[in-house]
Amino acid sequence: MRKILVVFIGFGIILNSCKIAEIKKEKTEQDHLIMSVIWYQKSAEMRALYYQGFNLAKLRLGEKVTKMNIETKKAVIVDIDETMLDNSPSEGKCIETGEGFNNENWSQWTSKSIAKALPGAVEFSRFAESMGVDVFYISNRGVLESEVTLRNLQSEKFAFADSDHLLLKENDSSKKGRREMVAKNYEIILLIGDNLGDFTEILDDRSKNYGFDLVDQFEKEFGDKFIILPNPMYGAWEKPIYNFNKNLTESEKYRLRKASIISY
Repeated sequence: MRKILVVFIGFGIILNSCKIAEIKKEKTEQDHLIMSVIWYQKSAEMRALYYQGFNLAKLRLGEKVTKMNIETKKAVIVDIDETMLDNSPSEGKCIETGEGFNNENWSQWTSKSIAKALPGAVEFSRFAESMGVDVFYISNRGVLESEVTLRNLQSEKFAFADSDHLLLKENDSSKKGRREMVAKNYEIILLIGDNLGDFTEILDDRSKNYGFDLVDQFEKEFGDKFIILPNPMYGAWEKPIYNFNKNLTESEKYRLRKASIISY
């Protein structure tokens, strides 16, 4: 009887050990995000880069408006996530739980409408308003997130935070069609975002050389019509690293990330 009891106790210890090991493994699967999220949340350099980007945007906007026909309706197009609003706590939750991005977790975050404005973002929107330039928010948040997104933008005091100036994703993740909608009635003089697809659909293509060659073709646009902001946490830049495969396991992603590093 004692031997049987010892066997069951030992088996129970093994099972518990396996469960603990499994939980520990799950909670470290998103640890590759740690440094990028810390940099985004804790580095003064991040704040400086956002101020720099929006200061440059104000400068370019002022220059362009003074040269244009006063009767022309003018617009600036901005992305929302990691451009105007800081969603790094959502990435922090991924690290905490060990779960990668998914629509359910994202919706839980956006439904709170508590993302903070990024440095210089609100001030830029107000500056554009003072110059008679409309700001359109084109984001790949889904249309079902319209209400919570507007509530968040309004709580942070952004200019033009209304349904007429918010264009979210319906079916197509490309922003080309939505930019064209704005262009029917406005001259688009500036675009601001953290992802190349925020500027032109041409830059969506990362199939060759990570998209470097296409960026080189638009070299003169960056800092002029295109203002790009930093986001080391996620983005379309990840796609070529993962060979455009959406079905990889976390261990497969890890191996590909490591293999892509240039050393000496």
